[in-house]
Amino acid sequence: MEYMILIYADEKLYSGMSEQQLGELMTSYGAYTQELIAAGVMRSGSELAPVHTATTVRVRDGKIACTDGPFAETKEQLGGYYLIDCANLDEAIKWAARCPGAKDGSMEVRPQVKTV
Repeated sequence: MEYMILIYADEKLYSGMSEQQLGELMTSYGAYTQELIAAGVMRSGSELAPVHTATTVRVRDGKIACTDGPFAETKEQLGGYYLIDCANLDEAIKWAARCPGAKDGSMEVRPQVKTV
């Protein structure tokens, strides 16, 4: 079954990091990604652009309304994701716990619903 690991973190944490700290973090994400690939569970993944680049879209009474930024003010922002294929939720949780972002942020694990 495919699971999406959604990576949430406070973007402000990263803006306070030195180049060396950011480099080490990116190296740890690279290693984690390689572990997912080597285990054969990796399907896709991506870092997202900062939250200030987001546009929230709503349709109310048939009219489209766009707002710059995320819908809700939150302490943590969605920063990226991994789509993995695991035998069950327990395995997906184990992979999510190994993600470098789990140390400072939170990982949301959701099963994919096949609609097509």
